[in-house]
Amino acid sequence: MILIKPFITEKSYKGNKYNCYTFSVDINCNKIQIQKKINKLFGFSVKSIRTMIYPRKNKSKYTKKGFLYGRTNKIKKAIVQFFENQKIDFLKNKEEF
Repeated sequence: MILIKPFITEKSYKGNKYNCYTFSVDINCNKIQIQKKINKLFGFSVKSIRTMIYPRKNKSKYTKKGFLYGRTNKIKKAIVQFFENQKIDFLKNKEEF
C-alpha cells in the first residue's frame, strides 16, 4: 500500500488553490510509484511530486506512574501537484483510503 492517507490540515488546504494535495505515503516508495498509484486511483495526470521524510522523535509525558518515554514513527509526506481543472474531494472519495 503506497498511499496511506491524505493530510487534511489548514496548511494543506492552502495548497488546494494551486492544485496541490498532501498525502502520507509508505517510507520505501519513490516518486514514480506514487505517480502511478495516484494515476490509478484518481485518473489524474501529475505535474510534480515533492517528497519529504520526517525522522523519529523522542516523546515523554508525566503520569501518575512517573515519566513515560517513547518514540514516534518515521513518516514520509508527498505533495502532489496536478494540472489545472483537476480537483479531489476527500469527503466523497473517503472509502478509497
